[in-house]
Amino acid sequence: MADTVFIRSTIDTRDGTAACLLTWGPIEALLTPAKTLATARDLMAAAAHAEADIAVLGWCTETLRVDEQTAGQMILDIRGRRPAPPAATALRIHAVAGYNTRRPYVHISRGSQKGELTPDEARQMAQHWTEAAAAAQIDVRLRYALGEWDHLTESEIEDLFRLLQETHR
Repeated sequence: MADTVFIRSTIDTRDGTAACLLTWGPIEALLTPAKTLATARDLMAAAAHAEADIAVLGWCTETLRVDEQTAGQMILDIRGRRPAPPAATALRIHAVAGYNTRRPYVHISRGSQKGELTPDEARQMAQHWTEAAAAAQIDVRLRYALGEWDHLTESEIEDLFRLLQETHR
């Protein structure tokens, strides 16, 4: 992957709600925790689908002895029967069975940015996105509670969250 995809918890300054900030090369996008979780779910599913596609491809060519073109068409037919993701995601995500390499991949893209992940990298990315979505929801509640507690100023609360963000890198 040319650039690293970053996701972190934040707040939407327009209304103070929980949000996640996606940064990937020149792209910056403010996402809801729900969209962040949907993206994590689809990354996990794509990792599993890519591995399953490779297994089916091998089974078709080795056990059934069908030619690679027919096996490839069978994979496409199987993919067509999979249910569509139920929610919009922040990335375009595709499971890929490497025809020549016989390796599973997960392709991701958004705007002009594109990347290729192994299934394990996709799972690791999904875990990080899940953590960011949960942190965003917790951060909003904690900011509210600290704001109600009269021992810290708003500036001190922001400094605290800035410090927390720095320790997470």
